[in-house]
Amino acid sequence: MCEDHHGGLGRRALFVTGAAAALTLGSVSFAAAADGEQESRTVRGTLPPGSPDFVYVPVEVPAGVRELRVAYTYDRPAVPAGTTGNALDIGIFDDRGTELGGRGFRGWSGGARTEFFIRADEATPGYLPGPVREGTWHIALGPYTVAPQGLSYEITITLTYGESGEAIRPVYPPDRARGRGRAWYRGDCHLHSWYSDGRRTPAEIGALARAAGLDFINSSEHNTHSAHAHWADVAGDDLLVMLGEEVTTRNGHVVALGTDPGTFVDWRYRARDNRFGRFAHRIRRAGGLVVPAHPHATCVGCNWKFGFGEADAVEVWNGPYTPDDEVTLADWDSMLVASVRDGRDWIPAMGSSDAHRDPDAVGHPQTVVLADDLTRQAIQEGIRAGRSYAAESARVALSFRASGGRGDHAGIGERLRVDRDTPVTVRLEVTGAPRCTVRFVTDQGVLHTSAPLPVAGAGVVEWRTTPSYAAYVRAELRHEAAAGPVPGALAAFTNPIFLGRQ
Repeated sequence: MCEDHHGGLGRRALFVTGAAAALTLGSVSFAAAADGEQESRTVRGTLPPGSPDFVYVPVEVPAGVRELRVAYTYDRPAVPAGTTGNALDIGIFDDRGTELGGRGFRGWSGGARTEFFIRADEATPGYLPGPVREGTWHIALGPYTVAPQGLSYEITITLTYGESGEAIRPVYPPDRARGRGRAWYRGDCHLHSWYSDGRRTPAEIGALARAAGLDFINSSEHNTHSAHAHWADVAGDDLLVMLGEEVTTRNGHVVALGTDPGTFVDWRYRARDNRFGRFAHRIRRAGGLVVPAHPHATCVGCNWKFGFGEADAVEVWNGPYTPDDEVTLADWDSMLVASVRDGRDWIPAMGSSDAHRDPDAVGHPQTVVLADDLTRQAIQEGIRAGRSYAAESARVALSFRASGGRGDHAGIGERLRVDRDTPVTVRLEVTGAPRCTVRFVTDQGVLHTSAPLPVAGAGVVEWRTTPSYAAYVRAELRHEAAAGPVPGALAAFTNPIFLGRQ
């Protein structure tokens, strides 16, 4: 059976769900069938440019369904240069409804898959296994971009009848690994597996993380927590696996870092809807950190527009170093200056790989955190306090301290509490950075640049200042520049050390 959903938007139910505008189409109905039988329905429609962010197709699911399967296609017409073409995401909500932040979420694959299934005992990666209960389910379409010609789609829903399989009890990774006490721990907090749009299994990511010298990682699939129950076998005494999500909205992405197992964070809102604060609080209530990701990335919907008032940290460096990272670094430095000027809290910076598939390198870059132990809470406390630096690989190691007065000293993320005219010595020790240049950056800008380090990659750079001259100092390790005054790509950077009594 085939149903058409053609026609103008005015003939459909257009409403606001408490966030972004949404459109609900006519429902698709099935009649109950005998065990082992299958029924399929196909619906077709066309979405015009300017469609709402989310389009819901209600599916009336009868009793006795063992498996629900959905397949979809859409057209990709040629468009003029500089014009976005069609991109249609997909997911599903069960009989508990589509309420923003509600309990009905059952999976999301974005544009990474053309079909999915859900059963009690298994589901397509990106989706949550569980009973296919009787009631109204909703296929969620996300017309990410729509070509001038419109977006024509076809969805086929197939129900298989029979006794439901036995539901799986999820097993999650532990909150701790065997640490080294208070030490520097290396991690990558932004990674994608095949449970969203990545191409690697959790086991493959775990092996790459260990090979990269990492102590911890964070699961961060786009708009789904379906991977949470698939990391227990990857974790071990040598690798802490934290759980989270990359909340991928139309106005930017945020990494929910280290949330409680099974935590879902909704993404169906824009900055103009004034809903982000609610979901930032949701992340924190679940024990996680709020980390805006790649704030100046150039992909559609990636540029961060929610402000940084709710941020616990910001991902300044995302994957191989590019011009948008340079812009983010400068933007973050301006935020540091504002925090000093206004006497308010500052936002630490970090780096993550955002690795999806080969040749993306897990742990390039990585965040190196001074933590009391290798536990979720201790790592988060270190990140939140800014006791961290970012490095391009485990080969690069830094020690950065400021000292002055009567033997007072402070490290990364700390404050050296001395009088404003007290002489202060800033000292950076480096290994693993051949021919890199050290820059000391303050609220006045770059105030000291070293000669290139030797080919062996190790060296010590010192600089002297006072709190009246520099309210903070942070260090950058730069590769050789390609041309002229443009700085080279980062090999590492630190969070600041603040100077002065306040």
